[in-house]
Amino acid sequence: MRSVAAGLTVVLALAAASAGAQNVPRTRDGHPDLNGIWQALNTAVWNLQDHGAALGVPAGQGVVVGGEIPYLPSALTKRQANYNNRLTDDPEAKCDMVGVPRITYMPYPFQIVQTPTHFTLMYEYVHTVRSIYVDSPHPKGPINWWMGDSRAHWDRDTLVIDVVHFTDQTRFDRAGNYHSEALHVVERYTLTTPDLIQYEATIEDPNVFSRPWTIQMPLYRRKEPSVQLLDYECYGFLESGKDASR
Repeated sequence: MRSVAAGLTVVLALAAASAGAQNVPRTRDGHPDLNGIWQALNTAVWNLQDHGAALGVPAGQGVVVGGEIPYLPSALTKRQANYNNRLTDDPEAKCDMVGVPRITYMPYPFQIVQTPTHFTLMYEYVHTVRSIYVDSPHPKGPINWWMGDSRAHWDRDTLVIDVVHFTDQTRFDRAGNYHSEALHVVERYTLTTPDLIQYEATIEDPNVFSRPWTIQMPLYRRKEPSVQLLDYECYGFLESGKDASR
């Protein structure tokens, strides 16, 4: 009876998801319409995993599926070193671009502009922009880009973005979780209601992790009547702080 009930639960969940997908707005070419301004509302930027509160850091529930990040034993020392130097060496502390997927759950909104052949993702944080072509191959590497190279395709009603060609200078969060240049990220954006995207990113890096692992989180549509991306001039703030300390 328990297995029958569990099976029925799965069937009902799938049916609900299918019904929700039928009710989302769509573009003229029939795909879900992801246009708009979106934002994650969680504490993943501080730490992808479960964490307690500290001074200036809210407690948070993790977004890693299964809870644990499968580091190779040899990679754990660097993660601790990253945590120890986070106030000076983290990309965010230096106003650098923070990479993928971290840019998605920074505490700033971002905007999706969608066409049949191209997506532009514009982020309030340091004016980061991702230009993503649909059904287009990656350029040949090796290439080292802060945000990697992103190429998209549709898997039914889910937008899938494949990202490669990273630098090793970005991190996943302020807790020191990191990757190498071999990072490969597959993002999935599924519009489950008109105002909610279910976001998933699968992370693979054989130099740092023993297997692929995944994060999941909702992204919420910003609904204010006059909502827009504003300026976050990080470099200007950083230089002003240096001037004030002289």
